[in-house]
Amino acid sequence: MSTSPAKAVIRPATADDMAATAAIFAHCVDHTVISFELTPPPVGHWHERLAELTGRGLPFLVAEVDGTVAGYAYAGPWRPKPAYGRTVENSIYLAPDRTGQGIGGALLAELVDRCTWTDVRQIIAVIADTGSDASAELHRRHGFTQVGRLTEVGFKNGRWVGTILMQRTLNGAEPAG
Repeated sequence: MSTSPAKAVIRPATADDMAATAAIFAHCVDHTVISFELTPPPVGHWHERLAELTGRGLPFLVAEVDGTVAGYAYAGPWRPKPAYGRTVENSIYLAPDRTGQGIGGALLAELVDRCTWTDVRQIIAVIADTGSDASAELHRRHGFTQVGRLTEVGFKNGRWVGTILMQRTLNGAEPAG
């Protein structure tokens, strides 16, 4: 476990955290374009996701502040084809009242660290190109390099949204790019 500037405890997620995780994600789905989901998945989806990822030995973390889940991060399979088996995609979401407090950085640092304990070689970040550089800058601060950009690949909330692709190499491999 580690502590962020906002006094968040970063720890492995448990089944008891999944309702809060679902609520955080639902807010992002319903009120932003940072997720390309159009309908928030139910809590049961999050229980299945937790079991799937931890069953693969991949990290699923939460940031807890004063006993409340303030955000979460996980590493999931990048693509289903077997040759991609050592490449993951990271996801980080924060409660709307917890942005700008250093919690995202603490989650990402711990997620990268825990991925180094596995056989993961590459972490991919697919960031919605919303016009704000905050998420891309967060990833740059944690060793990610921009490797691509896709324009107008998602349509949500009446607008076309692109993605920024970032990558970080782990476990002694040569850096991407």
